[in-house]
Amino acid sequence: MSSRKSKSNNLIHAECLSQVQRILRERFCHQSPHSNLFGAQLQCKHLIELLKRTAIHGESNSVLIIGPRGSGKSMLINHALKELMDIEVSENVLQVHLNGLLQINDKIAIKEITRQLNLENVVGDKVFGSFAENLSFLLEALKKGDRTSSCPVIFILDEFDLFAHHKNQTLLYNLFDISQSAQTPVAVIGLTCRLDILELLEKRVKSRFSHRQIHLMNSFGFPQYVKIFKEQLSLPTEFPDKFFAEKWNENVQCLSEDRSVREVLQKHFNVSKNLRSLHMLLMLALNRVTASHPVLTAADLMEANQLCSMDSKANIVHGLSVLEICLIIAMKHLNDIYEEEPFNFQMVYNEFQKFVQRKAHSVYNFEKPVVMKAFEHLQQLELIKPVERTSGNSQREYQLMKLLLDNTQIMNALQKYPNCPTDVRQWATSSLSWL
Repeated sequence: MSSRKSKSNNLIHAECLSQVQRILRERFCHQSPHSNLFGAQLQCKHLIELLKRTAIHGESNSVLIIGPRGSGKSMLINHALKELMDIEVSENVLQVHLNGLLQINDKIAIKEITRQLNLENVVGDKVFGSFAENLSFLLEALKKGDRTSSCPVIFILDEFDLFAHHKNQTLLYNLFDISQSAQTPVAVIGLTCRLDILELLEKRVKSRFSHRQIHLMNSFGFPQYVKIFKEQLSLPTEFPDKFFAEKWNENVQCLSEDRSVREVLQKHFNVSKNLRSLHMLLMLALNRVTASHPVLTAADLMEANQLCSMDSKANIVHGLSVLEICLIIAMKHLNDIYEEEPFNFQMVYNEFQKFVQRKAHSVYNFEKPVVMKAFEHLQQLELIKPVERTSGNSQREYQLMKLLLDNTQIMNALQKYPNCPTDVRQWATSSLSWL
């Protein structure tokens, strides 16, 4: 009887943990409809008012949301659109979401707009050939409407600055032109992290833009950052198992007061105030919560912090061959001798030869073409880069290069490098080249 009861409790416990993982992951990935707008309530109110004027009163608008990466631009627009849909206009408002990283030219963007507006089948089986045909069809469809009878269309352009690099800025010109006219109600919302975005717009495009801007900056201090940490990890009051939620939230409160946790948060806060890095930290910590480890601990957050702060380039060095490690050490010595001046393959090869001939007992003296191949592999991994663009007739071994690793990264990577030969390690730590 007791074993049956224990199994039942374990099932309930596992179910609670599964719900915790789902709720918190949705929150960290900005997929939760109840996301909190930390310090951006005024900007959200302003944006909702603009969208209401388009959706309810048929007034066309354009606005740019400007802020650094991770400041909550996407969360702001998603929150505003959700609130707009809650006021019973969902059936009457059309949304078009574009991204400058995906729609890399105006032709692709126009096709995506016609797809999202379900306009592909309006003209039967006709397949649009040219960009001009696509654009004229779309503009005709939008211009046929009027403020009273047409469905408002909201265009959201993420990575707005990339659209400004499209040829002649044709798409931006036409969208802003429609938003200035008294035809189909249109709201054009651009999201960008470029403060100089208006300087990228052509004069004819700029003249049709309303010059409305909403700025997002993470201006909160560390006490507010700790408060956000608690809010992001806490379970909502409507969580099914009240007793479990209470225990979980008590543990979160204890974590926020823990000295080691506050040190981790302070480091994150000093590096970047953006909530995206905080969410990454919490996501990595949450991954450690299992049925056998049902609550978050300070050790989980410290482990997650180590994963967050890992150097990606140093991780690449861990996977290199001994020959490639030797070439990096040779470059390090050349940087020390010539005070960061560019080097070429021949200089690196000569340095490597000195080491092999004088001191190395565990490193094979490879043929020059093999060493060249290893050197090129380091370039492919972007651990070294050419100082200037190469011409077709220049000799590869004399092309000037620059090392993209500093001495600290090299030494830290060598300490963790598996089975690193002793003489190679000694060569790296020596302050002078092997003369």
